[in-house]
Amino acid sequence: MTSPARMFALDGRGLDGGLYQRIDQWAQHLPTSVQHGVAAFSAYGLGLVAVLMLLAWWRARRADSVTLARALAAPVVVIAAFVADTLLKSVLREPRPCQALDVGRTLEACPAAGDWSLPSNHTVIVFAAAAVLWRVDRRLGALGLLLAVAMGVSRVLVGVHYPHDVALGAAVGLAAGHGLGMLAGRAAPLVERAREGRLRRWLTA
Repeated sequence: MTSPARMFALDGRGLDGGLYQRIDQWAQHLPTSVQHGVAAFSAYGLGLVAVLMLLAWWRARRADSVTLARALAAPVVVIAAFVADTLLKSVLREPRPCQALDVGRTLEACPAAGDWSLPSNHTVIVFAAAAVLWRVDRRLGALGLLLAVAMGVSRVLVGVHYPHDVALGAAVGLAAGHGLGMLAGRAAPLVERAREGRLRRWLTA
């Protein structure tokens, strides 16, 4: 009898498994320095998201309270997007491509069984941040989008995600970042009052 876990598990090999394998083979022929750079960015690039959010807060201190509310809410939006993505992963239960397909060495160590693939956590986080940052500062939002695209590509290059994992991650991240970012603007009255209190030095340029 098929277990509930198997009944609801998604097998992504038929969607773009062939494309994933071609990308993986191409990645194996990249110069070693490039491979190391891609792997390092894929693993630690999320730190750049924190830098962008910090810059957004700093610049938003000179803006109206709606913009500042969105800047302050950016970390909360990212966390909410991550939680939603984690719940979705637990429903879809798609094994990682490096587990399901016959591939050689990948640029990043293949996660253990039970660490599901769809959607890509990294991609969700960076696209959610980019979407909310776009509402705060268009330049920072554009940088965030470039970072998000690069992160999504890197997650396939290092061998831990199918392309469709990244595509769905981008959709989830953008939807969460846009929707929650717009909602965060409603906290403007609270920010306005905070700007007149003890937090004035942190909320006003």
